[in-house]
Amino acid sequence: MGNDLAAFAKEKGVKYFMISYTDLFGGQRAKLVPAQAIADMQRDGAGFAGFATWLDLTPAHPDMLAVPDPASVIQLPWKPEVAWVAANCIMDDKSVEQAPRNTLKRLIAEAAGDGMHIKTGVEAEFFLISPDGKTISDEYDTASKPCYDQQAVMRRYDVIAEICDHMLALGWGAYQNDHEDANGQFEMNWAFDDALATADKHSFFKFMVKSVAEKHGLRATFMPKPFQGLTGNGCHAHISVWDKDGKTNVFADNAMELGLSAKGRNFLGGIMKHASALAAITNPTVNSYKRINAPRTISDATWAPNTVTWTGNNRTHMVRVPGPGRFELRLPDGAANPYLLQAVIIAAGLDGVRSKADPGRRYDIDMYQFGHTVEGAPKLPLNLLDALREFDNDKSLKTALGEEFSSAYLKLKQQEWNSYASHFTQWERDHTLDI
Repeated sequence: MGNDLAAFAKEKGVKYFMISYTDLFGGQRAKLVPAQAIADMQRDGAGFAGFATWLDLTPAHPDMLAVPDPASVIQLPWKPEVAWVAANCIMDDKSVEQAPRNTLKRLIAEAAGDGMHIKTGVEAEFFLISPDGKTISDEYDTASKPCYDQQAVMRRYDVIAEICDHMLALGWGAYQNDHEDANGQFEMNWAFDDALATADKHSFFKFMVKSVAEKHGLRATFMPKPFQGLTGNGCHAHISVWDKDGKTNVFADNAMELGLSAKGRNFLGGIMKHASALAAITNPTVNSYKRINAPRTISDATWAPNTVTWTGNNRTHMVRVPGPGRFELRLPDGAANPYLLQAVIIAAGLDGVRSKADPGRRYDIDMYQFGHTVEGAPKLPLNLLDALREFDNDKSLKTALGEEFSSAYLKLKQQEWNSYASHFTQWERDHTLDI
C-alpha cells in the first residue's frame, strides 16, 4: 500500500477522502473526494479558492492546491467509509509559505539541520455543552471542585469512551481520560510523537471530538474561556528534543538541575525570551486573554499563567519541568492552531539553542498566592492587541516563522481585533448609558 491512497482505499473499503488543510485562524477546510478520483488528487492536489478561507490571499490569486500527505491518512473510526488526510498547500508549483502546515514542516526541517528531532505531546481540554452553546450539557455537574469527578465523567461515559476507543483503534497510545477542573470540562491524553504527527493528530482530535459529540446530540468546544467563573480550556504542550535519529533524548541529563540538559535549558531560554510574542500564536483570540488573565474561578484556581516564569513540578507557572528530559508549556489554549502551536515552539526554542539563551531564575513559589512578590518577570499580554504588538516587535521570531507567514498572520489578526474593537457590547450600555 505504501504511499498510494488509491490502494489504501481499496484495502480499507474507503469510499471518500476528506482532503483537509488548516488556515491561519485554525479553521479546518476540506473537500470530500470520491476514492475513484483520489489518484489524480494525490498527484495534482484539490483546488481551493484561498481567499475564501482565512489566508491572506485575494480573489485574483490562482487556485490553491491542497496536496494530500498520505503519511497522515486516518480512516474515520465512526464512519469507516471516509478517510481524512492532511494536505500541504501549493500555488503555481510553489509552497504557500503562510499555510500553517507548511510553516511547521519548514521549521522541523530547520531543526533537523541542527541535529534536533522535536517530539511533543498536547493536552487538549474541551467542554461538552448544549447545542446552542449557552450551558454545559450536564445539569448535575455542579460541584465547586469538579476535577476528576467520577460520577460526572461516567454520566458522559458514552461520549468519552467512544472517543477513547477510536484513539486506541488508531494506535495513538491513549492512556487516560478525566473530568477537568471546570464543570462540563474534559481532557483526554494520548502518547507524544514527532511534532508533525502530533499536530496532525491534534487537528484530527478536534474534528473527532466535535463529530462524536454531535452524534450524541451535544456540542464540543475548545474555546479558551467559554464560561465566566469556570476554568478555561488549556492546551498544554510537552516538549523534548532527541538526536537526529530520534532515539536519544538530548534534553535529559540527570547531572543537571531537574534533569534538564544544557541544550534543554537553552531551548527553554528561547521560550522564556519570546513568551510575550509567542502568546499571539499560542493564545490567538480575543477570548484567550479571558483565560490567562482571569480572576480566581469557582474551583479557586485558573490553572493558567499570567507571568513569564518557570519552575520544577509546580502547576502555577507558565513552564514547569515535571521530570527529567522534558518541560511543559502551560500557556497555550484550546484556540491554538495545531500546526502553528508546534511551529512557534520550535522557532523560539531553536533561537534559544543557537543563542545559548538562559531561562533565568527558577521560581518555586505558589504563583496564585505569592505571584505579586515576583520582581523582574514580564507579565503576559493583557489582550490580543498587546500580544500582536509584542509579536510584531519580535523581529527574530517573525523571521524564524517566515516573513510571508508573519505578515499574513499579523494582517488578518489585526483585522480581527479591529472588528472586535468596533463591536458594541451590553457592558458599554450598562456602564455608560447614564453617564
